[in-house]
Amino acid sequence: MLKRLTGSFSVFGLFVGFLFLCASLTPSLLPRLPITQGALSGVAFAAGYGTGKGFYFLWLWLDGPNFPPPRQKMVNWVLSLISIMLAMATFSRIATWQNSIRSLMEMPDVDTGYPWMVAGIALGIALVLILAARGIIWLAQKIIGWLGRVLPRNLSIGLGAVLAVFLVFSVVNNFVVQTALRFADTVFAATDRQTAEGVTPPTHGLASGGANSVVTWDDVGTNGKDFLVTGPSQADIAAFTGRDALEPVRVFAGFGSGDDFEERAQAALEDLINFGGFDRSVLIVATPTGTGWLDPAAVEPVTYMHGGDIAIVSTQYTYVPSWLSIMVEPDRSRLAARALFFEVYNYWTNLPEGARPKLYLFGLSLGALGSEASADLVTLFSDPIDGALWSGPPFASTVWASTTAGRNADSPAWLPEFRDGALVRFMNQDGIAVPEGSEWGEMRLLYLQYASDPMVFFSTRLAFRRPDWLGESRGRDVSPFFNWYPIVTFLQVGFDVPMATSTPSGYGHTYDALDYIEGWLSVTDPPNWTISDTERLNALYTGFVASPI
Repeated sequence: MLKRLTGSFSVFGLFVGFLFLCASLTPSLLPRLPITQGALSGVAFAAGYGTGKGFYFLWLWLDGPNFPPPRQKMVNWVLSLISIMLAMATFSRIATWQNSIRSLMEMPDVDTGYPWMVAGIALGIALVLILAARGIIWLAQKIIGWLGRVLPRNLSIGLGAVLAVFLVFSVVNNFVVQTALRFADTVFAATDRQTAEGVTPPTHGLASGGANSVVTWDDVGTNGKDFLVTGPSQADIAAFTGRDALEPVRVFAGFGSGDDFEERAQAALEDLINFGGFDRSVLIVATPTGTGWLDPAAVEPVTYMHGGDIAIVSTQYTYVPSWLSIMVEPDRSRLAARALFFEVYNYWTNLPEGARPKLYLFGLSLGALGSEASADLVTLFSDPIDGALWSGPPFASTVWASTTAGRNADSPAWLPEFRDGALVRFMNQDGIAVPEGSEWGEMRLLYLQYASDPMVFFSTRLAFRRPDWLGESRGRDVSPFFNWYPIVTFLQVGFDVPMATSTPSGYGHTYDALDYIEGWLSVTDPPNWTISDTERLNALYTGFVASPI
């Protein structure tokens, strides 16, 4: 039976499969665990096998010339030998390739057993996928046979193939995908209802969930509660600055604070007004990640810069991770951000210009996608906000994408310069890209992005087009061995996306507090702030590690 199984494989399909497998072993944006690399390589091999076998059948269908049996046997041996040699060569290099990324991200080298674990996992997954594809083909043949009794041959073939794919898709979607999503929803919803040990409702009267809040503490999710009570207090800020400080105003309407985006936004606005948020010097409208997480590395340092004379307001729109939410419900962040922005903005614009706070936007990951789309340009320019800081804008971010596409010709896609830099700028670990002779305008929009962040640089176009960010000039945290291969690079970066926050701080999708500090200093330009203050704040947050998204 084993001999029959192995003999049933297409040699040319196996050859193309090995090409895909070898390409998948080369580095992409992130270092991979053995199970991740094995899964990727197994999927790549199966995709390559299907591609090769498909081209072979197309060749036969087009009546392409074929080799006589003796020569065909020789060709098969040659292809098999080349496949084995390529696999041996690439598996011997896999540790070097993985370590080329790990060294850039200051991570330890892979274990010596890494290639063997990858090979075993890849073989198992590839075999399962190929056999599953054969099962679909078998089902299609059965349906074609049944239809062929009453329909013309070509019609039965076409209709049978469509019906087989439809049946399999329906079964997988309804009984596998939907079940998995419902299970994930239950798990994430339960996680969101938990409260970390030691986290209790605020008592100072300037944060949601306390005695003076319209937001009930139990309606705020886990990450929202952390934001409300774990940031620096008035005493912490005063001790750091050596000057008088205020207790920051923190407003967060949880997922349970309203039945829709508008109700949550209205609850947040009511708290913001009651707490005197519009009487502060700085007001930040923040859009969280999918789980309702506001990165402490982003929202804590800015409170020190402004002596606590600041209000931060946010609402939760879901409780699932950003990488999952962006695939199944990407518009939720946009709708939530737009609802909150217009509630705050409409109230803000009705205040006297000299007696209202400076207004800024913030968003990380899926929050950046929503925040950048929260207001149209007509609204912004009729009564401009003061700026925004958006970090890790995901690949679906349309404003980021159009701005990057319109970058100055001499600037790289991973750190663009946009026109004269007066309105929009980009930054990474090495600082802000500023066009020569540029000066910030009244409204300052800043994107923080790392060249190694797959959430930013993933695209379906990777399947058939080399991206601009993968040329000779590339970010310093991108492996020099990372090359583009059709289809395979799409799979590689696609597998990187769920692992985007597995990197050390300052790489991938894990944004470092020191970069946030530089970004907020540039965008908000805090008064009476000195270089010495920056150095001390950097020292305070050096090595700061925030919770994962």
